[in-house]
Parts: sequence; C-alpha cells; structure tokens
Amino acid sequence: MLSLAELQRRIDSGDLSAEAAIAQSLEAIGTQEKTIGAFVCRDQNARAAASGPLRGIAVGIKDIIDTADFPTEMGSPIYRGFRPRANAPVVAALKQAGATIIGKTTTTAFAANDPTATLNPHNHGHTPGGSSSGSAAAVAAGMIPLALGTQTGGSVIRPAAFCGVAAIKPSYRMLPTVGVKCFSWTLDTVGLFAAGVRDLAHGLSAMTGRPELLPGASVPTPRIGIVMQDFAGAPEASGAEALQLAATAGERAGASVRALAMPEIVAQAWRIHPVVQEFEAHQALAWEYRENYEAMPPLLRGRLDETTGTRPAAYDDARRIARRARGALAEIFDEVDVLLTFSAPGAAPKGLASTGDPRFNRLWTLMGVPCVNLPALVAGGLPVGVQVIARFGHDAQALAAAQFVEDALRRK
Repeated sequence: MLSLAELQRRIDSGDLSAEAAIAQSLEAIGTQEKTIGAFVCRDQNARAAASGPLRGIAVGIKDIIDTADFPTEMGSPIYRGFRPRANAPVVAALKQAGATIIGKTTTTAFAANDPTATLNPHNHGHTPGGSSSGSAAAVAAGMIPLALGTQTGGSVIRPAAFCGVAAIKPSYRMLPTVGVKCFSWTLDTVGLFAAGVRDLAHGLSAMTGRPELLPGASVPTPRIGIVMQDFAGAPEASGAEALQLAATAGERAGASVRALAMPEIVAQAWRIHPVVQEFEAHQALAWEYRENYEAMPPLLRGRLDETTGTRPAAYDDARRIARRARGALAEIFDEVDVLLTFSAPGAAPKGLASTGDPRFNRLWTLMGVPCVNLPALVAGGLPVGVQVIARFGHDAQALAAAQFVEDALRRK
C-alpha cells in the first residue's frame, strides 16, 4: 500500500516530486484497476498541485459525494451522467490542501447494500465490504494513498476491515455532509481510508486544519476498555481472535486493559438504530422511491418496502433512546480513554452477493463517536480488523490510541 505520511515526507525532503507521486498512483491504477474495479471514472492525465500539505497525494472520492470535475452517479442508473455544478465541501477541503482528485470510487447504490462489482484485493471470491467498496479496495490494492467514504451503519469501518486498511469514521459532523447524497441525516458520516493510522491522521489534519490530529513525538499509553457487544451476537472465531490479539498486544505494550459491560440503554440504542436509519431513508430517498421505483436497486427497494409502516412516534422514541444512550456512553469514558471492539464479525465473507454484516458498527455510528479500524491479523489469507473508539469530539485521542495498538501489534 502507499503510505500518505511517507509520501509527504519524501516530497517535503525533495526525495520525490509531487508529480512523480501522482504518476506512481496512475501507474498502480493502470496495473490493478482492470482486475479490482475500484473506480467508476478517473482522470488518466491527473496532475499534482504546486503547493499544500497534500500535494502529490492522489485521492479517490466515493461516488455519492459531489464533484464538479466528475459525474456523481451514486451507484444507480437513475443518476447516470449526473454532473454537479460544485464540489462537496469535503472535496473542496482536499483540493485546498493540495490533493489531486484522481477519480470516483464505486459505491453500492445510494450507499445501501446492493453490492458493486468491486473485488477484494486479498481474495476475489470474497466481498470487499460496502458501501464504500471502491475506496477501501483502491487503497488496499496500492492504487492510491487516500480515499473518502461514508458510513451510516458500517460502511467505512467494515470494508476497511475486510480489505485490510486503516480507516476513520470521525466524530459526527467533524466533516460536513453537504453535497453528499443523504441516506440518514442523523447517521451519515464522511470517513477516510489510508494504509495506516498515521496516514489517516495526516490526511484528516490537512483536510480540517487541525494540527492536534497529527501524531506526536511519543504515543501516550491509553486506558483501554474491551467491549464484546453481546447484544449484537457472537463474533466469528477470526473476529474473536483479532480482538484478543489486539488486547494482549496493547497490554504487553503497557496499556491498562479491562473488560467493560455496556449499560442496558446502550443495548437498546443498538436495537433502535434501524428505526432511525430506515425512517430517515424513506424521506431522503422519497423522490427516487416514488418516481423511479423500478430502477431502484432490489435490496434497497426491499428494505424500503418492508419499513413503509414505521410511524413518527416510533422514530421519536428511538431518538430519545439514542440521546439517553449517548449520555450513558459519555460516563463510560470517565473510566477509560478508549474502547476496543470488533470491526466486523470476522474476515470478509465468501461470495459477492452481500457486503457483510454491520452489526458491530451501527451502535457507534448512532452514538456519533470517532472509530478507527486497524488490521489485527490475517486469517486464511484475509485480513481481520478491530476498532478503537473514543469519546465524542476526541478524534485525536482515537487516532493516538489506535496508533498505540497498531504499533503494539507490529511488535508482537
């Protein structure tokens, strides 16, 4: 994979030109893309910017995010050839930082669960995850050092885990969702994919102008709480092994590690996530569902068909539960710095008819807290990830603790 932080270092030192770094990505895309299918469209004549902390960094943009220089088709024939007039603010922020937008990456239709044609670089017979399939696969295949995705249930963390890359779902609304096709305004969150945790920190810092996100000279030793999410069901053997491995590595590196049980209100929040998601999706996708019903992707259309009877009172009750759960979770962070839990049930499932199960992701999206995926082990040739979760607004702490665990795993 291409390390963003290492590319930045080489460009800043004069060891590598920004143009050569872009050429490196173009060459890798030329080699890998025919097999992986991570891009919807791309600029084969992309050039580097002259300045900015992300000059020489090629970035892929999930194709539900508006771009003025590329179509935004949202994985659906309904929007084939649709050309926005403006860049979404997250794209504008990347360009302001000097990044080169090299193309649009594949997304499941409307960021739901109808799979794309993208393949998992580690095993083409297993899903790359979704809905940010192309962004995760493009980074994993070494085509680009940075990509944007979005998460409403588990669409950043899960594909990152399946493809073996680092990813961050930042705190809710750290990155604006203006110009991003809405599925659920309470849940939708823009996230980043990169080779490692340091790379995420450099990318997010440059986009947001937040130097506190950058890695420090030393990594603080965190207090880690292990959360099994029993309310979400049991993980697969590889998922359980990955979590145990990460916990043991962190403890050996000096971290305080202990198991934590979540309050019942947090389990209730996990159960009502789909109520919030589908109630808002019916409104966000009202035009597509009513005016283009036959053109809607079948799995999403079925989900909407099944939830047409959800009443506003149920939605309001769900929001009240979520608000109480966020308060209870904040109190948990008085005891520990971060939580460590599963990124997915296990390795990427065999077959391409599903993008996998978001049951270990959806609670944290509803809570709005920052989540960082990092690969923990390889099982049967497929990567398995774990996620580090911090208090709302403490994205720098989430990144620092994830870097601590990442470093510990490398020393194991």
